[in-house]
Amino acid sequence: MSANQAQVIVVGAGPTGLLLAGDLAEAGVDVLVLESRGANLSNLSRAFGVHARTMEEFDARGIADELLAYGGAQLPGIRLFNRVTLHLADLETRFPYLLMTPQYNVEEVLRNRAAKAGVAIRYEHKVTGITQDGESVTVHTEQGDYTARYVVGSDGIHSAVRRAVGIDYPGEAVLKSIMLADVKLSEPPAESPAIQGVNGAFCFVATFGDEYWRIFAWNSADQKGDDEPIELDEVKEAARRSFGTDFGMHDPRWISRFHSDERQATTYREGNVFLAGDAAHCHSPAGGQGMNTGLQDAANLSWKLAAVLRGADPALLDTYNAERHPVGKAVLRSSGAIIRLAAERSKLKAAIGGAAVATAMHIKPIEAKAMGMISGVGIHYGHGKGEDALVGHRANDIALADGTRLYEALRGGKFCILDSTGTYTGDFTASAASAHPDGEVKVVRPDAYIGWAGEDDPAAIRAYLASHAGQS
Repeated sequence: MSANQAQVIVVGAGPTGLLLAGDLAEAGVDVLVLESRGANLSNLSRAFGVHARTMEEFDARGIADELLAYGGAQLPGIRLFNRVTLHLADLETRFPYLLMTPQYNVEEVLRNRAAKAGVAIRYEHKVTGITQDGESVTVHTEQGDYTARYVVGSDGIHSAVRRAVGIDYPGEAVLKSIMLADVKLSEPPAESPAIQGVNGAFCFVATFGDEYWRIFAWNSADQKGDDEPIELDEVKEAARRSFGTDFGMHDPRWISRFHSDERQATTYREGNVFLAGDAAHCHSPAGGQGMNTGLQDAANLSWKLAAVLRGADPALLDTYNAERHPVGKAVLRSSGAIIRLAAERSKLKAAIGGAAVATAMHIKPIEAKAMGMISGVGIHYGHGKGEDALVGHRANDIALADGTRLYEALRGGKFCILDSTGTYTGDFTASAASAHPDGEVKVVRPDAYIGWAGEDDPAAIRAYLASHAGQS
């Protein structure tokens, strides 16, 4: 292929685009990334935490330990409004916590992985339009045209790709003048994160595990435009209204103001163009689900693109929107509920709402569902008519007979076949499908979800192989 051609073009070199590009390159796909920003990417970012399911996806790519090496607090629980605690330590996962680490650490790990896999990134390439003819997609930029079989827009809330293909992005601004800051504290809270909303203000305070703390605050009495200068005193005042103290905030390394939108693209696909991450959905920072949801979009889409390019049924690509659009909608609901309760100006309504949440969270199934949604480990996809009920569910990491783990076996974009004891694993190939493991068989997709399950049936496994892996 020429320098201006690739099998897949990814627009946007944030976490979502980098994970997607790295996955595709490791699967042998010729992928090119176009990024409107310069090569010296800003390391100042809004995302602050990596949830359990994202850590599992990183583990299935061999980069979880690399991210953990940066340090960062591992929070075993999240306490909301001094009423409710989500006990993340109870999650059935190798990562039963919220990892507090700035987004730039995540981006660095993903960028290094993509570079190692041979991904080319063209910086300072602003998309000006897109045309497609059913066989190929041309991305027009100020620096020239680029052509690919498929294009993925992971270029943020103001996605040029989404606008170019005419996908609507309905929604509304929920809160204006939200403040974010990374600061040092002279008098830190007794627990992290500390979250409180009262008196028309709210504040979130959480440690990164070093000398800095992330502050996320809002004050109804101090509403300004996104572009207006912001001073640390404004953040302190929001904290004092919420907690009665500003914790001795000082020495900010970063401070910013923004407004929080709730929006979702009406579809994540138009022809051979796909949307992922903030280009597809945006929500409040409450719950820390934004970056995580985008990364899980990428994990879902990457193996499907690679499989179709290998010869799998093109209809497989339709399942991306079918599986991920409902998840984006659910995240909008959950994060929106949290932010609205936090911002409630009426003390009576806030008290009633908080009490209702606290009561509900004492019901184990409700608490488990909330933790599963926020952490991502409880998210699952539906199964089709006639399929086993396990299909679409997250596959737990398990020990295998050879001493490795399932998520290690998935690395490199592999499918794995497991018998009822987990004693058989391997690439999802025709020879593997002929191994005749005893008892119930599960085929695990590269994104660590169960793609097929049932009694030993080599013909059925081969059929799944042909349509979902591009192998025969």
